[in-house]
Amino acid sequence: MIKTVDLTKKYGDAFAIRAIDLDLEAGDLFGFIGPNGAGKTTTMRIIATLLEPSWGEAYVCGHSVHTQPKEIRRLVGYMPDFFGVYDDMTVVEYLEFFAAAYRINGPDRRKRVNEMLDIVDLDFKRDAFANTLSRGQTQRLGLARTLLHDPQVLLLDEPLSGLDPRARIEMRNLLRRLGEMGKTVIVSSHILPELADVCNKVGIIDRGELKQNARVTEVIRMVREHTVLIIQPSQRDQMQQIADLFENHPLVQSTQPGDDAVRVILNSDTDDYSELPKLLIENGINLRRFSEEELDLESAFMALTQGTSTRM
Repeated sequence: MIKTVDLTKKYGDAFAIRAIDLDLEAGDLFGFIGPNGAGKTTTMRIIATLLEPSWGEAYVCGHSVHTQPKEIRRLVGYMPDFFGVYDDMTVVEYLEFFAAAYRINGPDRRKRVNEMLDIVDLDFKRDAFANTLSRGQTQRLGLARTLLHDPQVLLLDEPLSGLDPRARIEMRNLLRRLGEMGKTVIVSSHILPELADVCNKVGIIDRGELKQNARVTEVIRMVREHTVLIIQPSQRDQMQQIADLFENHPLVQSTQPGDDAVRVILNSDTDDYSELPKLLIENGINLRRFSEEELDLESAFMALTQGTSTRM
């Protein structure tokens, strides 16, 4: 659905993006994360045919941004970070105006507008003036506008920016729904942990260069040298017993007893640690918790963009 090869944009001697390679399929929700000025918007604007690359190639559904921009524009919905709404238009009028621009006419226009209001849960605001909506409602209206022509590819630039917690949850749910509909979605953000809940793939970009491009779980694994287990016994006085059991175990590098759990750091080559909970139970230790310590997407981002991975 989306493929870029050596995609580069240069202004004078400065590179906005350099050699970006992406390959996304139908239904992929791709989280494009990085600090402001990293090159996220530039990449998305090139894919949307709003900006020409200095060199390299980008394809949308097999169409080249160089030779088939009109075909691409029919297939892409682009939602910028900030966009204006017309003060004297209601929500319905706003969407009908853009539906007409997409040449959706007659009964199909009202039907399509109603469908979009239902998808973004704005039907209760259909007769409100667009400029009276909250920031979250305005973002949802912008998404509805982007979906009017039923694009196969969605490019959403910072859709979570400036939203309150409730609006962020609502927007994340909308993004999941779009993935379930088979849309290919690129969503950019610097609100890092929230993308891990939504996207199946993530690209980390810094200073115009794509540092990583993989599934979320793989990106997190890349910056962790050791698996870390969190073990919480049902009885607090058994934590030292856990530490003693694992002190010389061949799978364990070290243990760190805490207030209510033991942090167990495994050797770097340990993939299968299924014998460890069995050992604990055999020694009379009942478990309240036995799980891997999570490394969130924000920690992964900091490690990959600063070159300082989390070493245990």
